[in-house]
Amino acid sequence: MNLAAPSGLPFELRHLRSFLAVAEELHFGRAALRLGIAQPPLSQQIIQLEERIGAKLFERTQRRVALTDAGRVLQVEARRILAAVENAGALARRAARGETGQLRIAFAATVMFHALPRIVRSFREQFPGVYLDLREMASGAQLAALRSGDLDIGFVREPLPDPDLEIEVVLREPLMITVEGAHRLAKKKRAAVADLANEPFVLFPSEIAPGLYLQVMRLCGDAGFSPRVVETSRELYTTVSLVAAGVGVSILPASVERLGWPNVRYLPIPARHATTRVAAAWRRDRRGPTVDRFLSVARTMMGEGPGLE
Repeated sequence: MNLAAPSGLPFELRHLRSFLAVAEELHFGRAALRLGIAQPPLSQQIIQLEERIGAKLFERTQRRVALTDAGRVLQVEARRILAAVENAGALARRAARGETGQLRIAFAATVMFHALPRIVRSFREQFPGVYLDLREMASGAQLAALRSGDLDIGFVREPLPDPDLEIEVVLREPLMITVEGAHRLAKKKRAAVADLANEPFVLFPSEIAPGLYLQVMRLCGDAGFSPRVVETSRELYTTVSLVAAGVGVSILPASVERLGWPNVRYLPIPARHATTRVAAAWRRDRRGPTVDRFLSVARTMMGEGPGLE
């Protein structure tokens, strides 16, 4: 047998495991016992490995087994290769359990005033192997990104039905009338939407938050008027600042009050249906174990269960 000429056949992981057992025991009988196989098949595997590598790995006599220079080099590399294989398997198992990888999450601005920071903190503590890519996005942009596959989970307000998305309500909060501090309604404890019939409105455009926009329109319609929108704003902070400047009134989620904006009053609306929903949304065909893990933490932290409407 000419060991200087490799056979060209690939060797397998079983060859490396058998080789390492012999290299560490330096005894074929003990190595075979360790591997749980008979000694002749073990000897055959070592011969195959030497043929395929094209180098002698052991010096064998009746009294001793010793590694050659080629064997000592292979011992180091075989340990590294088998450790890498074990690590790859462990990583794959962790990914299958949703414990590693990346999760792209978007949220509407006001969702950060609720449980989302605590959800993110808790998830990172439980699953440090998952990288969270967090993005602030308006609800309309989130829905488009979810459909295109650029997001894994979105937290949106008043989501509209979508055949491509699964939507689960995780939070409800009141809507509030928002007025300047010197406005005629500012000293009231609460106000009805009908009180705004002749007021100028500052609102966000429908493409930013389509569901919430429709809800505000519906509230005004139920009160017998169509809002006179004098200014639109794509940013929540701009909307509140325009109200504070006396440009107009608005109807916003109650969590906006946490901004602490000066010269702005927030008035509860007595109407029962004057609430807004925050929902988690994800693509039906892309729900994986990591998404499930995050949703489980979100349900626990936000205090609502699956399938709520």
